Amino acid sequence: MGGEIGKNENDESEPTKVLHDQLLHSSSNSDNLKNQVEAWLGEISPGTRLDITPHKTMELINLQYADEAQNIYRSTNVGFGITYTLPIIVAVLSATVDTLILLENPESHLHPKGQSKIGELIALAANSGVQIIVETHSDHILNGIRKVVRNHQANADKVQIYYFQKYLRKREVITEITSAKLYPDGGIDKWPDGFFDQAEKDLMELL
Repeated sequence: MGGEIGKNENDESEPTKVLHDQLLHSSSNSDNLKNQVEAWLGEISPGTRLDITPHKTMELINLQYADEAQNIYRSTNVGFGITYTLPIIVAVLSATVDTLILLENPESHLHPKGQSKIGELIALAANSGVQIIVETHSDHILNGIRKVVRNHQANADKVQIYYFQKYLRKREVITEITSAKLYPDGGIDKWPDGFFDQAEKDLMELL
């Protein structure tokens, strides 16, 4: 993970803090990394808390999850979306300016709201100077990013969209790359066939 989110009771060092104010979740009054990770994780699974126990002599940390009733669960006993998303949230929140983060399918195992919120977090981080390259198949991730731009929380020029499309031409596989521009209102100038349009296509068949 990108930062140390736990702190031993006997450790007098300061806990890690989120460096970019724009990434601070409104549900937490603390800029402590652990508290902020829990706040953003709550967008995926409301009420989820991190139970962290350092074992300094073994140089290990035991990480478990707690719910609002303080029931403790091992990672194998919680939804895979939580354990998959946790490293992403930690990496983004602990990133410094000019950090490069590569994310592959951050939407995996998440419900639509969670995907949208991860998109928002990515856009806020990019606007704070963190460079993030995302490979995604999720229109919810894209729309989360677009919402942040539309709400004037991020500049449109901080986002660049590329659509990769493969097709056969004379028995040769061709990859065509389309660069789409994101406008300040959240609009996109190019929507090639196959570019996050399946929901609209399906709805047209249902009408």
